[in-house]
Amino acid sequence: MKVGLSIAAALVWIGAVTLLIVHEPDPGAASPAELRDKLAVALSGHDADAFADLLDYPGSGGGDFAKDYVSVLAGRGVHDVHVDLGPDAAAPTRATVSGTLGDGQPFSYPLTVTSEDGRWTVAFTPPLP
Repeated sequence: MKVGLSIAAALVWIGAVTLLIVHEPDPGAASPAELRDKLAVALSGHDADAFADLLDYPGSGGGDFAKDYVSVLAGRGVHDVHVDLGPDAAAPTRATVSGTLGDGQPFSYPLTVTSEDGRWTVAFTPPLP
């Protein structure tokens, strides 16, 4: 009886984990505008988890990269982050991140925008021609 209950409990647990994995949202955003907005909020709020969900990062190190990245932003006092998409906002290949450092100095840098299976992400790689 105990063995049967243990096997049933294990099967229920495996089923629950499988359902959680299947229902986990795909990384990225559903549209370029959503990517722009979520990226600005994640970087402004120094939210590593939200930022990691928007990354096109090879392998399994995206979460660690995102934590390190937003830690640097927080350490520099980054605020007032704004994201512009270009050259075509409807089908961008670049996101330009700009904002203000803690000492009041402005900053700006480009990121590559990628799209796969209808999900939009950013990558820290040079854009391909």
